Amino acid sequence: MAGQVKDREAFQRLSFLYQAAHCVLAQDPENQALARFYCHTEKTIAKRLVLRRDPSVKRTLCRGCSSLLVPGLTCTQRQRRRRGQRWTVQTCLTCRRSQRFLNDPKHLLWGDRPEAQLGNQTDSKPPEPLPNPAHLPTEKVQLQAAVTRDGFTPSSR
Repeated sequence: MAGQVKDREAFQRLSFLYQAAHCVLAQDPENQALARFYCHTEKTIAKRLVLRRDPSVKRTLCRGCSSLLVPGLTCTQRQRRRRGQRWTVQTCLTCRRSQRFLNDPKHLLWGDRPEAQLGNQTDSKPPEPLPNPAHLPTEKVQLQAAVTRDGFTPSSR
């Protein structure tokens, strides 16, 4: 029970720092250094306590200089098409680092998919271990070696 309270307090602290960075930038756009300090502190606390932050929060922080990425103020945001897919490209105006995000409405992050949730996993038994080649007859060992070496079975040649 004590571990849950500690995590809750840590997440409240991270949320406070993130909101403080937003408030500082909203009051005065020239206070980018203070907002960057808040975001850097939030990032280091999360790393030290090994806490997973929401992807929407991580996407609004520059990985290079820890700036809060606000389109038009601290970063530029462009829409690009490449290889038939749409991408959003964010470029930090402080350190010029860019990030690309897939802009596909059908795309789901792994954490948002139903099969990623522990309660929704249907296979409750552990996967079968691979057979030990020392216990197999010699022709099966040779067949397995041919499959792993070539990538296909001898019968498919």
